[in-house]
Amino acid sequence: MRHIQETLATVPFTLSEPSKMPCRSFSLPLRVCNVGSKLAKKEGTICAECYAADGNYRFGNVQRALDARLSAFESADFVPVMTAKIKKEERSGFFRWFDSGDIPNWKGLLKIVQIAIALPDIRFWLPTKEYALIQRYVETVGAFPENLTVRLSAYIIDGPAPVALASRLGVVTSTVTSDADKATCPAPKQGNQCRDCRACWVSDSNVAYLLH
Repeated sequence: MRHIQETLATVPFTLSEPSKMPCRSFSLPLRVCNVGSKLAKKEGTICAECYAADGNYRFGNVQRALDARLSAFESADFVPVMTAKIKKEERSGFFRWFDSGDIPNWKGLLKIVQIAIALPDIRFWLPTKEYALIQRYVETVGAFPENLTVRLSAYIIDGPAPVALASRLGVVTSTVTSDADKATCPAPKQGNQCRDCRACWVSDSNVAYLLH
């Protein structure tokens, strides 16, 4: 524990607190998005309309916080440090990965899994467009921990969910729609907040978000 505290002192970072969420999250700069950076250049994709490329995310203090999280994420001691941080700071029983950014690489995914295993009482939600990393994990390691809900995010606005791949890998999906009647996420109707909804973390069904 003493070593972990020393590491926290040398690699300081904070957890993000999105106003919509009932819990804390962990965000990274958009430059780590591998699939997302390619999709961002294509009209009609979800990443071309990425909310994390606009608004408060553009401010210097936010960008500095994102860079600090990336440095911590890349450090050798990230797993024990992050485990201790979530255990200390998150009291809701839920946690979201990446309100900005995505899984940057294979080692990063393994770190996320290790943290979920270390914190079985926390329900983790991992939305991602990095399908290849998820497929690699399932095919080489096996199923994800029960408390880690991996949600393959669709690429195209109003496009289909990647249901076939998700089903084969034992994970779930999400989509983005421009039609309010097709959205299943209730946030737009309740002040853009989750409130008591936890579908992203616990639902086996596709979650459809309204484009924002």
